[in-house]
Amino acid sequence: MIAIGGAIGTGLLVASGATISQAGPGGALVAYVAIGFMVYLLMQSLGEMATYLPVSGSFGEYASRFVSRSFGFANGWNYWFNWAITLAAELVAAAIVMQYWFPDVPGWVWSGGFLAVLFAVNAVSVRGYGESEFWLAAIKVTTVVVFLVLGVAMILGVMGGASPGFANWTAGEAPFAGGFTSILAVFMIAGFSFQGTEMLGIAAGETKDPEKNVPKAIKSVFWRILLFYVFAIAVIGFLVPYTDPTLLNPDGDVTLSPFTLVFERAGIAAAAAVMNAVILTAVLSAGNSGLYVSTRMLYALAEAGQAPKVFTKVNARGVPMPALLATTAVGAVGFVLSLIGNGVAYTWLVNASGLAGFITWMGIAWSHYKFRRAFVAQGHSVSELPFRARWFPFGPIVALVMCAVVIVGQNVEALTGHSSFYVLLSSYIGLPLFLALWWGHKLATGSPSIAAADADLSRSH
Repeated sequence: MIAIGGAIGTGLLVASGATISQAGPGGALVAYVAIGFMVYLLMQSLGEMATYLPVSGSFGEYASRFVSRSFGFANGWNYWFNWAITLAAELVAAAIVMQYWFPDVPGWVWSGGFLAVLFAVNAVSVRGYGESEFWLAAIKVTTVVVFLVLGVAMILGVMGGASPGFANWTAGEAPFAGGFTSILAVFMIAGFSFQGTEMLGIAAGETKDPEKNVPKAIKSVFWRILLFYVFAIAVIGFLVPYTDPTLLNPDGDVTLSPFTLVFERAGIAAAAAVMNAVILTAVLSAGNSGLYVSTRMLYALAEAGQAPKVFTKVNARGVPMPALLATTAVGAVGFVLSLIGNGVAYTWLVNASGLAGFITWMGIAWSHYKFRRAFVAQGHSVSELPFRARWFPFGPIVALVMCAVVIVGQNVEALTGHSSFYVLLSSYIGLPLFLALWWGHKLATGSPSIAAADADLSRSH
């Protein structure tokens, strides 16, 4: 539920309409299936390492052990920064959602209140986080299932008037509007929508019986996410023509969410209010997960001697409180920056974290490739692994290349000189920041790349 909940957010509930508007129903489907396949390969890679080494630092620790300490340092801090800033972004989003019902209450009141709740949930115990995330994810999953059932009934003409048939798949340029460049652009949005699935690796460090439960989650999560996304995109494609201007929804208006549109056409009263409530759970779920994983990553960095030692301290309930307090403070500062002036500093923070998820995914693929080579080089048999990733070495290599394509294609217009240097820098700022962390640590410590024969495969710590 953590991995499913992490991937079902505003990307699906609000932004999915814009992807169909941009690339047509067929183009959006192709992009989501391609990204879904890439995520499947990454989850296989992560699953193999997380069942063999279920540690709280997860892919940060794997990068340190199998690639180099410098790469692990950069990966860990990159991931911590990404989710600490995402927490701030979710607080901003939560305030916007609440203004739908309470337009006269200042947004910071809601953001402050929600931050306090998320902090309390994470401070109680890891069980508090897991329980709350289960229920928040369950609300989102239920909404998508109801949407799919109603959507199919409308496509068949059982409710909501006559069946649209395949008319919206052949109107105008459909099913592929805008050709390959539009599909590539949607590829990026789809990639952002799926981010959060890798949280499973961090949760593995505090999971009961990881050798049994992590593979079970890995195997099921991909198919469930792909079913939710691909079916949802297909249903919207059948029911709403890609030329419908409401799909574009540049301001992220909940009343123009494709889910709201379909629920309204199915005759559900107060559809917008219902969807607004669901979107609030999606935002809080993302903030809750972001606070959990970034806290655990900061704790793991401190354990590895790559962050101040104070962050290794845990309370009687096993919660790393100093790491939780520091991460909460960074999220709060990020939110305050969004209120100052016209929010330029906050926008840059969000831009800087934009590529961090894809960089993390590349780190997972590369670490897995090096892990398997080290495992065999040190005389182990692949049959010893509790969970084996499919299609090695094809899987991590393809995932690595696809992530690189997403990163480079982040803003093709800026790269080809069709927009200013400022736009180029704001689109790609996350990449030089990551490289500065990686190479800066390498210069400062002289940390070498790790040879396959020397990689640390011990399972004791």
